[in-house]
Amino acid sequence: MGTYTVTQLARLSGVSVRTLHHYDEIGLLKPAFIGENRYRYYGREELLRLQDILFHRELGVPLQEIARLLDLQGSDRVAILREHRDWLAERVERSRQLLATIDRTIAELNGEGTMDDKALYEGFSPEKQAEYEDWLVDRFGGEMRQRIEDSKAKVASLGKEGLATRMAEGEAATVPLAKAFQHGVAPEDPANSPLLARHHAWIAEMWDRACPPQAYAGLADLYLAHPDFRTTFDGKAGAGFLDWLVTAMKAYAGRLPA
Repeated sequence: MGTYTVTQLARLSGVSVRTLHHYDEIGLLKPAFIGENRYRYYGREELLRLQDILFHRELGVPLQEIARLLDLQGSDRVAILREHRDWLAERVERSRQLLATIDRTIAELNGEGTMDDKALYEGFSPEKQAEYEDWLVDRFGGEMRQRIEDSKAKVASLGKEGLATRMAEGEAATVPLAKAFQHGVAPEDPANSPLLARHHAWIAEMWDRACPPQAYAGLADLYLAHPDFRTTFDGKAGAGFLDWLVTAMKAYAGRLPA
């Protein structure tokens, strides 16, 4: 077990050099020492701390909270890892159920049998859905409840094929944005506009109404406000994608006519 430069650690962990530099700048992950060549060097202790950071990011913990949590938890990494393991075990089981539901739905759409109506929703958590709905109402007021009900009615009217098509469109709109993030494109770069226009259009389709610039920027704030969105988006492209996407969406909204 030796030491790693920032480039070597990036290659080892899958975390970009830019992100490691940022973690150093905000005091979240300092190198073990700086060499005479001005290179950052990381040892075993820093590697373990980076693992803790990545587990917290996977759980959707905001970056600014992670340092505080690690300080509170101290060096009891066994307890930390047990908590992470419990969460991951639950997530794996939920993912297994959802994958089975997807496979059965694909089979039906290909004419290979018919699913029981109830089986369409196996693996989805009613408790989690209710939690999202309550959170939205608490944050945005009572009128949000009617919007949620309208949205549910719209989704129900799409049918299985229509909903599958819409969700595929959403994934197709997100993938190019994830690639732009991974390639180091600045979120404010106007070159992102065609990609964001596609995402913006998909949101309007899902809402079944216009999505004015202020509403699109507001959606970006919503993404940032709930930790599950961080888990979802950072899971697609790596730590930091949600922050990048939020900045990109707001920059794009600012370029649209009011």
